[in-house]
Amino acid sequence: MSKLVVTAAITGGVHVPSLSPHFPYLPDMVVDQAVGAAEAGAAVVHIHARDPKDGRPSSDIGVFRDIAAAIHARCDAAICITTGGGLGMSPEERVKPIGILRPELASLNAGSMNFAIHRLADKIETPKFDWEIPYLKSTEDLIFPNTFRSISAFTDAMYAAGTKPELEIYDVGMINNVKYLLDIGVLKAPLYLQFVMGILGGIAATAENLVFMVETARRVIGAGNFVWSCCAAGRAQLPMTLLAMTMGGNVRVGLEDNLYMGPGRLAKSSAEQVETIVRIARELSLGIAAPDEARTILGLKGRTAVGWADAA
Repeated sequence: MSKLVVTAAITGGVHVPSLSPHFPYLPDMVVDQAVGAAEAGAAVVHIHARDPKDGRPSSDIGVFRDIAAAIHARCDAAICITTGGGLGMSPEERVKPIGILRPELASLNAGSMNFAIHRLADKIETPKFDWEIPYLKSTEDLIFPNTFRSISAFTDAMYAAGTKPELEIYDVGMINNVKYLLDIGVLKAPLYLQFVMGILGGIAATAENLVFMVETARRVIGAGNFVWSCCAAGRAQLPMTLLAMTMGGNVRVGLEDNLYMGPGRLAKSSAEQVETIVRIARELSLGIAAPDEARTILGLKGRTAVGWADAA
């Protein structure tokens, strides 16, 4: 088994500022937490942009560039830019940063789904910003669209930029989507699969389901055609990533996926979660991939071949 690649997903487009006083909802906070996660052992940091005024998910290229350049200047972690964006963004908004910023890695959602986080609104008594509760509640009637046409367009943009797609697999049917796109030449092996578990509307975060997803991918796509990672929402984060490590997979943690360190105890940063997963991995005698080792494992182009390097 090669060394373990740890990814830290810093802010995402799901959680809102009022859910935790430690949640990084402003660009400087995203940068600081990404650098802290890298120092704790994350080889990859996954970033979304947030509006500097109110923390709302943003597709602003300038904000993305400033965040990426600041992280790049302070650490050597590989930077993965989202194309999931924020809830309700158009495909054009979501893919725009790729051609301009040319990241090493970018998320690529592998199918459409209900993406429901409306229940989080019940946890907020007094919101910091007036957009938060309507934003969360709107997801009860939300379809997160990722059609074959848009996935193909996103993939073309990534390959043109030298960017490795990180295929986000929210349910087992998306493995068939990936196989179809591989068969018609849109996607190229070796692939990088991120199994995302525990989202309402996607596959439940259980041990049986992770084994099923991995075995299905091996059978359908071919075991030699991909490397994989696992992340899970909320309280399932640690159990599922622990299982993934024992199965030979890589892992993703961070406040995008889970705001807690344990029952009733909010995580102070993504770095705190990275420290925990690194400690467990070392107890299992697993080596932790440094950023350049992760670049080799994932087949990335290198930190200087990105669109923000000159701005760092």
